[in-house]
Amino acid sequence: MLDLLLSQLVKPLVWLKVAAVLLAAFAVWRGGLGLLRLLRSQVGPRFLVFLKWLWWALCVFAAVAVSVYVVYVPVPILFEAGEIIASWFRESAGQLIVILALAFVAWRFIGTLSSHIVPGDEFNRRAVRLGTLRGVVESTLRVIIVLIAAISILQAIGINATTLLAGVSVFGLAVGFGAQSLIKDVFNGFFILLEDQYGVGDVITVNGGTLSGGVERLNLRVTALRALDGTVHIIPNGQINTVSVSSKDWSRVVAVVDVSYAANVNTALRVLEEVCEGLYRDEAWHHNFLEAPELHGVTNLAADGVTLRALFKVLPKTQFALGREFNRRVKIAMDQAGIEIPFPQRALSLSGGPINIRLVRDEPEKLKLDKSEADKAEQKLDVPNLRPAESRDPEGGVEGEEGER
Repeated sequence: MLDLLLSQLVKPLVWLKVAAVLLAAFAVWRGGLGLLRLLRSQVGPRFLVFLKWLWWALCVFAAVAVSVYVVYVPVPILFEAGEIIASWFRESAGQLIVILALAFVAWRFIGTLSSHIVPGDEFNRRAVRLGTLRGVVESTLRVIIVLIAAISILQAIGINATTLLAGVSVFGLAVGFGAQSLIKDVFNGFFILLEDQYGVGDVITVNGGTLSGGVERLNLRVTALRALDGTVHIIPNGQINTVSVSSKDWSRVVAVVDVSYAANVNTALRVLEEVCEGLYRDEAWHHNFLEAPELHGVTNLAADGVTLRALFKVLPKTQFALGREFNRRVKIAMDQAGIEIPFPQRALSLSGGPINIRLVRDEPEKLKLDKSEADKAEQKLDVPNLRPAESRDPEGGVEGEEGER
C-alpha cells in the first residue's frame, strides 16, 4: 500500500486534486463556523463549543477520507467513506454547501483585504484615490461573488442557467430603456473614477454652486456630500454637469482687504505686507505654504474704498483656516496703524438737495479715544491656543470665497 501511495503522489494531477479537496474542506469549515455564530444567542456557550469541535472533527475526517479516495489508496473505512462523500457532493445538495461556503469565504476575504488598504492620514491625491477605489472595488467584487454564487446554485439544483441568463438579458434590455438615468449615473461615475476628477475627502462645488461640501462617499451611482452644517447631499452622478474642486493638488487664499479713501495707501500696503510676511514666517502656519506670499497691491477702486490684495499658494484644504487667520491679523494691524476699513455710506436726496449722512457713535470724544486705544493695546497678532489643524472647514460654503483652486 505504501508503494502504491508513493507512486500516486508522484503525479502532479493527484496533488491538484488533494489541494482542491483541502480548499473545499476549509471553505465548508469556515462556512459552518459562520452559521454556528448565528446560533450564539440560541444555545449555551458550552454546547456551542461542543458543536464547533464536532464540526471541526467532521470536516477533518471528510477531508482525509476524500483525499484518500482521490489519491486512490484503498485504506479501509477511509476509502469507502471518501467515495460516499465525493458521490454525495457530486450528485446531491453537497454542491450547494460547497458553493455557499466558497462564497462566504470569498466575501470575508474581500472585507479583510480591503481593511488592509489604508489611505493614510496625510491628504494627497494618492490617499484620495485609494480611499475612493477601496469602496468601489469592494462593492463591485461582492456583487460579482453574489452573481457567480447564484448561477452556480441554479446549475446545482438542475436549472439551466444559460437559458435563464438569455431570458434575463432580454428582460434587462427592455428595462434598460426605462432606466437610462441609472445607466447614465454608472457611466458618469466610471469616468469620474477613471479620470480622478475628485474623490473621497475632496471639497467640491457641484453645478456652479448649487451644492457644496466634502465628498464623504463616492461610488459608480451617487456622490454623497457633507455640507458645513452636517447635511448630507446625495447626488446621482448623471446629474453632475460641472464640478469645482477646491482641494486638488494645491489651493490658494485670495487675501483681500479694503481701506478707506482717506487712508494712506502706501502705509496700508506696508501693513498688508507685514501681515503676510508674519503669517508666512509663523512656525504654526509656515508648513501650509507652498510659496512665499505674493503681494498684488491695489486691485480695485470701489465705491466705498480701495481694495488691496495678496495671494497665498497653500496645501489643499488649508486655505480656509489660513484665510480666517489672515482676516484676524489684518484687522488688528489696520486698527493699530490707524487705518480705517470702510463701511457702506449712502447719499440721500431730500427736497432736491443731496444730504450726506454718516453714522457715528453717541459717546464723548475722550472716552471714545481711551476705549479705542485700550482695545488696540489688548489685541495681539498671535493666539497661542489656536491650532491650524483644527481650523479646517469641511467645505467651501461662505468662507470658501477666501480660497480658490
